[in-house]
Amino acid sequence: MTPENGARNGSASEVQELRGRIDQVDAQLAELLERRALLAAQVQSLKPVGGFAGRDTDRERGLVAAMARRAPRLGERRISRIMRAVIEAGLDAAEQDRARV
Repeated sequence: MTPENGARNGSASEVQELRGRIDQVDAQLAELLERRALLAAQVQSLKPVGGFAGRDTDRERGLVAAMARRAPRLGERRISRIMRAVIEAGLDAAEQDRARV
């Protein structure tokens, strides 16, 4: 961003402080993603057809819409891309766990 479009030049200490806050959010996000993956694996173990074949696309669309309402800056299109990756990573992890057993 340039000053013409609303950005301002911050000091190095401001940038460092903000990056530290981003790091804290990223740590929390990693913990939440791990929890989500573990819960999704439990759901997958209970389904008659698990893994990628057992995806509930209607539920996923509803999830994306609800999350987009909570994160309007990102909107549905971006949230959809993020959640598709999260869901697929969780399913992949669940399938890998199942193959180990």
